[in-house]
Amino acid sequence: MATIPEAPLALTGKTIPLVGFGTAEFPFNSTESVKEAALHAIQLGYRHFDTAALYQSEQPLGEAIAEALKLGFIKSRHELFLTSKLWISDAHHELVLPAIKKNCRNLGLEYLDLYLIHFPASLKPGTAFPCKTEDIVPMDLESVWKAMEDCQKLGFTKSIGVSNFSSKKLEKLLSIAKIPPAVNQVEMHPIWQQKKLRQFCDEKRIHITAYSPLGGHGTLWGSNQVLENEVLKEIASSKGKTVAQICLRWVYEQGVSLVVKSFNKERMRQNLEIFDWKLCPEELHKIEQIPQQRVNVIEALVSENGPFKSVEDLWDGEL
Repeated sequence: MATIPEAPLALTGKTIPLVGFGTAEFPFNSTESVKEAALHAIQLGYRHFDTAALYQSEQPLGEAIAEALKLGFIKSRHELFLTSKLWISDAHHELVLPAIKKNCRNLGLEYLDLYLIHFPASLKPGTAFPCKTEDIVPMDLESVWKAMEDCQKLGFTKSIGVSNFSSKKLEKLLSIAKIPPAVNQVEMHPIWQQKKLRQFCDEKRIHITAYSPLGGHGTLWGSNQVLENEVLKEIASSKGKTVAQICLRWVYEQGVSLVVKSFNKERMRQNLEIFDWKLCPEELHKIEQIPQQRVNVIEALVSENGPFKSVEDLWDGEL
């Protein structure tokens, strides 16, 4: 069983495992494989599990945790780090607390370790996914964040944070927050290295978690650009590693945590075999020179009549 290094969350005093297991399978809730995969992941040594209201994977993940406890794979729920996310139709002050209570019920847990605002926008309450552009509304960030702070104060989560926030949006949040965000979970991989955002978050002591560290291939938002990149293929071949391992090792060496999703048992094992070797300076330099392109631009939140008129507006130029 692998032992996964952890990093401190500077603003909370908690720690987060540097490699986590993702549960976003599209179409959402399309198979019964989440429980089986999560149970096997616990056996392999994964301790951080990432879910969300949107993914519809909370209930099978919770069942896997209960089974792991019953079988003795873990001795206590406290050995795990659980992240879930506030879906944006619930991103309204009065809906946040009921939403996290539902997240916890779905998981069969009393608390989360980390609760994130999924996107920097809101939908009209009760709106289903996929959303219509006319249902996208500006988020009242101050009131929503106050409700997130209440979730932490009341013990429903150990830490709070955000996902898909640009430096500018984080700056706005920091100006009104009494409890600063501990984490910003964003797309990050060798094709989208997030240098500007990482520098900003380093300065503000906000930990970054990388989602889609392999480019999200096979998902609603993903691409095969990362795994098919010739520079990464060349490095993988010379080191006797998989392209995925090169990507994950690169992310790990940037000092951020990552969430990787694969339900294939062999790849789940391979994705943990990144700790006993390093990329050399020449290899790191080659990766640094790869042309950059954001894969997940989240065009679904762009609307002429909504808060974001263009992808540039949504990402504040971080494209």
